Amino acid sequence: MAKISAIENNNRRKKLVADKMAARLSLRAIIKNKDTAFDDRLSAVHRLAEKPRNSSGTRVRNRCSITGRPRGYYRKFGISRIALRELASAGFLPGVIKASW
Repeated sequence: MAKISAIENNNRRKKLVADKMAARLSLRAIIKNKDTAFDDRLSAVHRLAEKPRNSSGTRVRNRCSITGRPRGYYRKFGISRIALRELASAGFLPGVIKASW
């Protein structure tokens, strides 16, 4: 089980990303548009840099929804490899079978 503080920090990051997404997208659109004036693009870069770091989507960590484990995460299921194995062995994941050859 992961530390509760690490899970909560990640949840706060997710909320901040959702809140600031529209502003960050508009600033990035201004920066990428080659037709805008250089000064406007430069000011957009500075305004984007002033945003909180945790409002960037790349700072959010994929974590297991059951245990909070940050590694061995399966996006399809939203859980870690360990939780996936336990649930699949117990038969709680329909269509998932253990490989054998």
